[in-house]
Amino acid sequence: MKVENLASDIIAFTLEREPQMNGELQAVIDMTAEHSDCNVILNFKNIDIITSSSLTRLLELRRTLLALERQMVLCNIHSFTKGAFEVTGLDGVFTLAADKPAAMAVLRSNWPVPTL
Repeated sequence: MKVENLASDIIAFTLEREPQMNGELQAVIDMTAEHSDCNVILNFKNIDIITSSSLTRLLELRRTLLALERQMVLCNIHSFTKGAFEVTGLDGVFTLAADKPAAMAVLRSNWPVPTL
């Protein structure tokens, strides 16, 4: 997993494919607890398939960030993976962006943090 500090309040994580993704998401949850003042961008450029356990980790990460009044944006999502979000209804739960610059723009737009 690649980790980038894009700004003082934004950390981007480029995730690897399954089966590493699930463990990497747990690491992101742990890092978020340590850096509670940061918003998160998850770059899915290497992800073509997502498992139900990784979807569960994403929901856990979202819940953690919302409790900290922080945001998360997912970007570079392949069509097959996007289809999984649509079928499960999670495309309405997560904020999706085309790429990292678009994800940063979403975070910089100061949208209100969604509620649980």
